[in-house]
Amino acid sequence: MHYDIKDINLAKRGNLRIEWAANNMPVLQLLKRRFANQKPLKGLRIGCCLHVTTETAVLMQVLKSGGASPVLCASNPLSTQDDVAASLVRHLKIPVFAIKGEDTKTYYKHIKAVLTSKPDITMDDGADLVSTVHRALNNKNFNIIGGTEETTTGVIRLRALAKQGRLRYPVIAVNDAQTKHLFDNRYGTGQSTIDGIIRATNKLLAGSKVVVCGYGFCGKGVAMRARGMGAQVIVVEVSALRALEAVMDGYRLMRMSEAARLGDVFVTTTGNIGVIRKQHFILMKDGALVANAGHFNVEIDIPALREISRQKRRIRAFVDEYLLKAGRRIYLLGEGRLINLVSAEGHPAQVMDMSFANQALSVEYIVQNHSKLKPDVYEVPQFIDEDVARLKLESMGIQIDRLTPQQKRYLCSWQVGT
Repeated sequence: MHYDIKDINLAKRGNLRIEWAANNMPVLQLLKRRFANQKPLKGLRIGCCLHVTTETAVLMQVLKSGGASPVLCASNPLSTQDDVAASLVRHLKIPVFAIKGEDTKTYYKHIKAVLTSKPDITMDDGADLVSTVHRALNNKNFNIIGGTEETTTGVIRLRALAKQGRLRYPVIAVNDAQTKHLFDNRYGTGQSTIDGIIRATNKLLAGSKVVVCGYGFCGKGVAMRARGMGAQVIVVEVSALRALEAVMDGYRLMRMSEAARLGDVFVTTTGNIGVIRKQHFILMKDGALVANAGHFNVEIDIPALREISRQKRRIRAFVDEYLLKAGRRIYLLGEGRLINLVSAEGHPAQVMDMSFANQALSVEYIVQNHSKLKPDVYEVPQFIDEDVARLKLESMGIQIDRLTPQQKRYLCSWQVGT
């Protein structure tokens, strides 16, 4: 078995951490038992480009129990947990190509290593795997029947590919499932981003001014958690609807040019490029912290920051100090990559339980329906969303009411009025 990881001797520690995550992912455990009995993925090769974390390892267990042969690489150069990678290789015999801190060349070498397995299905987080397939000169040699995409950034890229008529196979946008973005993006990103900032800096958020760029579900989560820590939250938005929502939720709203002068901590959560730029760095106060919670390190214009700096030094493990030519200091966290996975452990297992249940069930859906699906980006079928929510509630010991036959008839009729 070929693999490329940091150190196989880290496997024992990784295995214990995976066990801890599995204990907090009851929906996936239910799926694992069903998959083990029914083998709905028997004989399938699944090429996975995901953050190599304990939660991802539990998903790999589910896929393998269903009869699949997964091969895994990282979806970000700094998000890999090396002990988890080692455990997947040693204990689950899953080929893993991921090393925390790998350079860009190695990152893409690892993606190509996954593609050498000739996957039947792709499972992506950010669409780097899918885009590599589509860029490959020999992509006609791939016989991929479908794929899934985990995050907002990847869905944006895939929809652009589909709009151009260049998407070669159907992909299910797992990110858009309600049991994903309503919980993973909001509660997972919210908690883990604040966790990452605090672990990297040991800074007190109470009383500080935290600028959240973007008020989608990720931005909502970060803003909510920052306020809960006692911070004064400022939101920056380009959408009038989301801006209005932020105001109604009680946050200060302003343009980036205004917020740049006030913020102590800046967090980008947009999935777009160049959110914090040169003109904003110039306005920031001495000691401002800048972090990113979006998938790629393009939201913060790092080349512009270098351009206006006279010195850069690593002052803490995940903190780079940029000394501006004007004499002020700006601290970039985690090299501008996802701070929740760079300096912390990513989303808690309890919320990834739903996200990865959607992944597993979407793969099963592709296997059953791929012949009827054209190359396009599809939403997660509603029955999967509902099933995941139901299983999660059951695992929490919570019961809900059901519609009576009369209520069902009423909701399907038009005759009854005042």
